[in-house]
This record gives sequence, C-alpha cells and structure tokens, in this order.
Amino acid sequence: MSKNNINAPYNCRKCPRLAAFIDEQKEKLPTYFNGPVPNFFSPDPKLMVIGLAPGLHGANQTGRPFTGDWAGDLLYAAMKEYGFAKGEYDKVADDGLELVNAVITNAVRCVPPQNKPVGAEINTCREHFLKPQLNALPELKVMLCLGKISHDSTARALGLKLSTHKFGHGTEYADWSGRTLLSSYHCSRYNTNTKRLTEEMFFDIFARARELCDK
Repeated sequence: MSKNNINAPYNCRKCPRLAAFIDEQKEKLPTYFNGPVPNFFSPDPKLMVIGLAPGLHGANQTGRPFTGDWAGDLLYAAMKEYGFAKGEYDKVADDGLELVNAVITNAVRCVPPQNKPVGAEINTCREHFLKPQLNALPELKVMLCLGKISHDSTARALGLKLSTHKFGHGTEYADWSGRTLLSSYHCSRYNTNTKRLTEEMFFDIFARARELCDK
C-alpha cells in the first residue's frame, strides 16, 4: 500500500452512531465487510473521485468504493471510457478492475443509517481522513465530487468558502494550488431514474476531468 493512501482503521470508533450501526450490521450481515471502506487507489493519481458514503449493500458489503450497487455501474463505465480504469467491473472487490492514475474515496468512510451522515460525522471524517488524503497527494489535478455533501466537505477541506464556491452540476473552482474542484450530481439510482442526471451528463463530466488531467 502506498504511503500516500490514507485509510481509516477497520476498528475506527470516532463516530459513535456509525460505529454502533456497523456493529448492528455485523450481527445482521456477517459476510459483509462492515467497516470503514478503504480508498480504491492507484499509483500517482491525478484524479480523485469523492462520493458521499458507502452503500449498505454496495461498498459496505464488498469493501471497495462504489462496488456492488447501481452507482458503481455508471461510475466505472465512465472511468473506463475516459482512461481512468481498465479491466472488467463485476461488482465484487476482486473482479480485477484497476484504476489508472485515480483514487476513489468517500466524504464519510462508514455506512450511515438511511445513507444520511450527520454533520459531526462528515466533519470528523474530513479532518481525520479526507483532508490528510488531499494534503498527501500534491500531484492531484482534479477532485471530482459526487453530490453536494461531497462538494461542501471537500471545499471546506481545501479552505474554500462555500458562499463563493457553491455546488452545482459541472461547477469548477480552483484551489490555492491550482487544482480543480469539479462537481457532479451523484450517480445514484434515484438521480438517474428521475433524469436529474443522465448518462450523457455524467460522461461529459468525466470528459472534462480527462481534459483537466491531461493539461
């Protein structure tokens, strides 16, 4: 594992509500990963994709971000299309899929009840894991945030004011070092079913990420 890959320890108890919820899932779903989901990391990442939190029957089951649920189907298709991943995605952590100059993480590393982390949990995970991860990867060019919670937490981690760096689909902001904060609606089944986010819209975001990473 790269020294630049910063993960929460499996037995992390920094957020009591999340820790208690995971304890419950270990009883109900003993074959699941049921812990803070590690980053999906490749050497020398230029792109960081930042989601919200692990899905109960997705990443919390498989132990790999966006793996095992609908959001991963769309995300990994887009990443493969624009050269950020290779191999076959088969909804399991050992499917052989590899990232290329990319890392995938979440604003909150543990699965939250109803997929809704509270402010204190978002803040704790940002200070202990997201912010140190961003600082450990100075060669990043693009931080692609999926959804408003991811956008807001990442902006705060970068020291950007939310009043002047508001979330929107396709918004772009530069941080103090010239890296780009790029945002998209989350690739959830709800957003795609309601057409708030279409496949074309999502692929266009990755086309832009490719352009920025290649500069």
